[in-house]
Amino acid sequence: MKIVFLLIILSVISKELIFAQKIENNINDIIIDSQLTFEEAIKGTKAPKDVIENLVLLDVVYYSTDDKLHRGQLVIHKDTKADIESIFRLMLQNKFPVGKVIPIVKYKWSDDASMEDNNTSAFNYRNIAGTDRLSNHSFGKAIDINPFFNPVVHKDGSRNPEKAKYDTTKAGTFYQSHYIVQEFLKRGWRWGGIFSSYADNHHFDKP
Repeated sequence: MKIVFLLIILSVISKELIFAQKIENNINDIIIDSQLTFEEAIKGTKAPKDVIENLVLLDVVYYSTDDKLHRGQLVIHKDTKADIESIFRLMLQNKFPVGKVIPIVKYKWSDDASMEDNNTSAFNYRNIAGTDRLSNHSFGKAIDINPFFNPVVHKDGSRNPEKAKYDTTKAGTFYQSHYIVQEFLKRGWRWGGIFSSYADNHHFDKP
């Protein structure tokens, strides 16, 4: 039994090394979507000092919708770093397409503009839409992935972004049994697709 377990572990390690080597071989061909400093990535935020002190700027590599390797950046809470790194590695290994990953400062802190551009982002010091309560994005403990592919769908059928379509047969979308959704849930995150008041299909947060 121990030998079988050891062989499984060695097989997993071997696959990880092969994958890492493949990425390294293509490192010069990676398209850069974002290359900000931390100071640039938080410029203009209204977040207080104690929130900013818990944030980190994370570089992530992913396949975009052009089937090419891209590198972007996320501003996240330091306690979520290991989870986000693991999930982006999983997406990379499975060639799950991510439109782009650029800190929302590039959209002048506009959540709507970022979603319209199908931009994946995390930190944004703002209230939950339609409320006076701070969103988990305010602390870097939430991430929106492919928001144009995975829009908010309200009970009346309206969507945000308004022109977005939610078709789970297409690559880059989420549904409850999706392996990315399940990985987030396994790590203690929530998926907005199962919120009771509306389906926030691009949203994941860690309470």
